[in-house]
Amino acid sequence: MSAFDRLHPALQHHVVNSLGWRELRPLQESSIVPILDGRHVLLLAPTAGGKTEAAFFPALSRLLTENWTGLSVIYVCPLKALLNNLHLRLQQYCQWAGRTCALWHGDISQGTRAKVLKEAPDILLTTPESLEVMLISNRVHKRVFFGNLRMVIVDELHAFAGDDRGWHLLSVLERLTRIAGREIQRIGLSATIGNPDELLDWLAGHCAGNRELVVIPAASTVRQEVQIDYVGNLENAATVISRLHAGEKRLVFCDSRSRVEQLASHLRNLEVETFVSHSSVSVEERHRAELAFAQSSNCVIVATSTLELGIDVGDLDRVIQIEATGSVASFLQRLGRTGRRPGAVSNCLFLATDQESLIQAIAIVEQWRSGYVEPIQPPVLPLHILAQQIMALALQENGIGMRSWQEWLLRLPAFAKIPEEDRAAILKHMLDSGYLHEDQGILWLGRKGEEEFGYRNFMVLFSVFTSTPEFAVYWGRQHLGSVHESTFFKRNEGPIRLSLAGRAWCVQDLNWSDRTAFVVPDHERGISRWLGLGRPLSFDLCRKVRTVLASNDGYEYLSRRATEALAEAREEFCWLRPDAICVRAPASKDRTEIWTYAGQNVNASLSNGLNHLAHRMATVDNFRLRINEVVSASFIQQWFSEMRKLGPMPPAFRDLSALLDRLKFRQCLPDQLAERMLSLRTMPGAEGMAPLEEGIIFVHSNTCKRH
Repeated sequence: MSAFDRLHPALQHHVVNSLGWRELRPLQESSIVPILDGRHVLLLAPTAGGKTEAAFFPALSRLLTENWTGLSVIYVCPLKALLNNLHLRLQQYCQWAGRTCALWHGDISQGTRAKVLKEAPDILLTTPESLEVMLISNRVHKRVFFGNLRMVIVDELHAFAGDDRGWHLLSVLERLTRIAGREIQRIGLSATIGNPDELLDWLAGHCAGNRELVVIPAASTVRQEVQIDYVGNLENAATVISRLHAGEKRLVFCDSRSRVEQLASHLRNLEVETFVSHSSVSVEERHRAELAFAQSSNCVIVATSTLELGIDVGDLDRVIQIEATGSVASFLQRLGRTGRRPGAVSNCLFLATDQESLIQAIAIVEQWRSGYVEPIQPPVLPLHILAQQIMALALQENGIGMRSWQEWLLRLPAFAKIPEEDRAAILKHMLDSGYLHEDQGILWLGRKGEEEFGYRNFMVLFSVFTSTPEFAVYWGRQHLGSVHESTFFKRNEGPIRLSLAGRAWCVQDLNWSDRTAFVVPDHERGISRWLGLGRPLSFDLCRKVRTVLASNDGYEYLSRRATEALAEAREEFCWLRPDAICVRAPASKDRTEIWTYAGQNVNASLSNGLNHLAHRMATVDNFRLRINEVVSASFIQQWFSEMRKLGPMPPAFRDLSALLDRLKFRQCLPDQLAERMLSLRTMPGAEGMAPLEEGIIFVHSNTCKRH
């Protein structure tokens, strides 16, 4: 009997006759047995590898064969847009089997929600935050609605696991498991990552039962074309895009919302049909852009990473990356958006606007060509998520016992590993500060908790990230999106102009009390601002950047302009060594530069050591430390020698004020625990010792020697 033969007969019939599939893809074939056997499974495959059906078909088959009733399967996605995109397809599969599939997230109407609660679907598509809302809502009879739950499918698992949203998801799953009264089968879907076994263990955690990793490598038959060009600035990038691949559908990625808006404006000035998608464009505007883009054949959509995940925007011809991605994994996601038609070529064109992004793009491509993909590392010690979950649980249960909350949450290994004295300190702090209130051994949300987190029916409590102060922007009644308040800080006389949804607007009315701005179309392009925290580059990527810059290798995927720009960069850094730290004091500049190429976290640790040992300060980036004075070679040698004894800088010497300000629920933690948590999160691991173990070479500004 083949794996396909184990699927329910109704599904077999529709796969062959309704879909017209002659065979399943390798991942879909390989996933059937472990899922039908009830194992916890991680499905790992490149973009467009058929992961959705690989999980959904056997899940639906189990539902039919074992005659599950009520809400049996929850399908979780990181983005509402991705859920919307999947809903029609999965709903069709359910209808073939005589079962129901419903959608639930923040944009779903109250009427639709009422219907879902009145008659629970067999399968629910939702987000972790929406599940949290349902768990604390008095309108949801939780033990009835979730009582038959058997399975959860988590799509784009890698997008959760790398930050605190993953801990929030796992916490919610623990609460659902306790409500259902049974172990829930967990199935994860992920793009290619460097440590899949660890990711599966993270998802399944303490769960009883066997677990299995199903990995399908990229098909060797799919042709891949990667090119890197050097264009010098964003306006030139727009010119290149306008002239390349006319008549084709192009998806262009930028690293920030501001860059998306600037590039879209340049493209429209060149009369290119252009659409925009990023997190600060309204839902209506994004949907309008994605729909128009899907239906058009000669156009460009400019986006941030919001379109990196599996949202369908039609049949793409080209992917273009402005600057470089921050990781190989991100590059693979974007590369995989193309080449989905039979015989099509998977492709990506990098357009670098400066030397640094050019070298980084080459480093990313070289890592990819060597088969390297970054591991996913969940953030350590999620103390603030534990505090958030205790408050959420108190709301869910209308009061929770002083110790019984542990029965709900401490099954999660990350919480169980928190020392008991630290858990007690968090609880005491929340009680003393008024975030919790205790009455006869029962915990309730306190007055301070209601004041700070009760806004809009506790919506502030459901998200684990802080939100920046943004203004909603309207053209008449049409909601265009939002911009940071600094967009409206005037620097000169005249009207305020901004750019949003790829168009220029002039501000007509600004209401600071309710944070709204009303605009009208304008012909002069303005500037919009958003605040974001860029992630430091990894140690491995920074070292690859050094290797590229310090070598004489040529790369066949570079354009003539990129080859010339690389040669100029190498000439400028002709003193660089591929296997040593270079220290130099540039001529006519009163400073010393220590080029480690070790990443921002490692360099920050070295800087903290410098401050601790010598009371000197250094500014850092991913590639170097800079001291605003000329220091001697003996001083550098002594500093590194002492750092070798200390190792990566202990947490007590870190400056964490900026990170603490951006940590959601930080106020629920004692200062000492909050600082310890963030110190451990920013502490470099084994790579922190790498620069200390390398040789140190002192070079002069006119030193040009390359091995």
